[in-house]
Amino acid sequence: MRKYSSVLLSLLVAGSLLTACGGNNNNGNTTGNKEGEATTAPTNAATDNAGSATAAPTDDITQRKVTIKIHYPTPDLTEVRAQEDDKIKRFQEEYPNVEIVKDDWQYNVSEIGIKMAANEAPTFFNTYATEAKFLVEKGWVADITDLWNKYEFKDQINPVLQNQFIIDGKVFGVTQKGYVTTTMINKKMLDEKGVAVPSMDWTWDDMLNTAKGVADTKKGISGIAPMGKGNEAGWNWTNFLFEAGGEIQKIEGGKVVATFNSEAGIKALDFYKKLRWEANAIPQDWALGWGDAVGAFQQSRTAMVMAGSDGVIEQALNQGGLKPEDVLTYPMPAMEKGGKHTGVLGGDYLVINPNATPDEQEMAFRYITFDYFSDKGLEALDAVLQQRTTDGKYFIPPLLDYYSADSDFGKKTKAVYDKYTNVYQYSPDILGLLDGKPEAQYNTQDYYATMSNVIQELFSKKGTDSKTQLEAAAKTVQEKFFDTIKVE
Repeated sequence: MRKYSSVLLSLLVAGSLLTACGGNNNNGNTTGNKEGEATTAPTNAATDNAGSATAAPTDDITQRKVTIKIHYPTPDLTEVRAQEDDKIKRFQEEYPNVEIVKDDWQYNVSEIGIKMAANEAPTFFNTYATEAKFLVEKGWVADITDLWNKYEFKDQINPVLQNQFIIDGKVFGVTQKGYVTTTMINKKMLDEKGVAVPSMDWTWDDMLNTAKGVADTKKGISGIAPMGKGNEAGWNWTNFLFEAGGEIQKIEGGKVVATFNSEAGIKALDFYKKLRWEANAIPQDWALGWGDAVGAFQQSRTAMVMAGSDGVIEQALNQGGLKPEDVLTYPMPAMEKGGKHTGVLGGDYLVINPNATPDEQEMAFRYITFDYFSDKGLEALDAVLQQRTTDGKYFIPPLLDYYSADSDFGKKTKAVYDKYTNVYQYSPDILGLLDGKPEAQYNTQDYYATMSNVIQELFSKKGTDSKTQLEAAAKTVQEKFFDTIKVE
């Protein structure tokens, strides 16, 4: 779905400090040219033992001046900025030939086209799993297959995440970290109302009954806060579409066809109607975006919220004052007993600007992966954990990181976590239940936006007909977006 500052903070400290979304430099500060021709090597010379001067080899990228514009964290992320400064310092110690320009632009689907047209897009920038097909088809990301194939740690990268940016066998991005949508439960609120904690292998009925049992409309307390504003409303609901066995779209005869107006979609909408009208378990002011819903959970005004886990827990523990034992991370509920606990699989990626020179692209790739699988990265992580201990804060690792959990580096990372008592621990049972389903590759944000309108109508009007709503939504998405796509 989308990336927020709290999620970004967790990513940066857990993912070995890779926050930067850097960039290409088109202001003349680089010696490379836009046609990708070989740049002229600096006139540095080395003197051998005989006293003769030997010119530096022109095919050594470390001997050529390169400028990359990195995406610098926003001013509110002071801790993250300090970490990024440390990364820049360490990178330039190894690559003194690289000039780094800071830029705090955040990827935005409505701005990337303008950035590209004006030659102002960074050398590399962050994006989301949903954007892969869109960016590739627009020609706004570089094919980095050659750089990827030369990368020594590529086989230890988490394949579930990385595969989202491998299209037709070509690599177009590098995973930072990912998530499977989960449900966070405030156990303290359940205990106060005498509501039993459900089994982790829970169902829609279990979620409904838990939410109904905790909700107290007179006190402004909801049992669950499904997002009801912005694209995140459609994103939240899609988990239930997947759990019911539904799909967003399919490819048929070279065309993208909407399929969410199915029996599975009707079941998913009907469940939302139960939460709203039968259980009266959602907030009275239900028009909540991501920040609103997570804020309600942080403030103990709702007992459950659905999102990527680490960002929610970060706020609940370090800003809301909750204790780790109060915050339980569950998979999404199965529609019925024995069903899959399917959650939307998403992630954050770094992609390289195709307009950058070959030298810029290579240095961008080296910067992206600089702390990956490195002892320096582990040392940096250890330093962050030490600082968190000093500050009296908890550290929340992501459920899914850029590396495979069973890789050598994954084991080394766990060993660092095990040294500290302030690292949030997920239940070992959750990993065996998580079932991630990737977001659709075509116009996903447009689909989310359309479904958000459906959710808002359902929450505001009693007696809506789910089938009618979905048919109208599918017609809109099909005619306005999917019909414009030609699949090769």
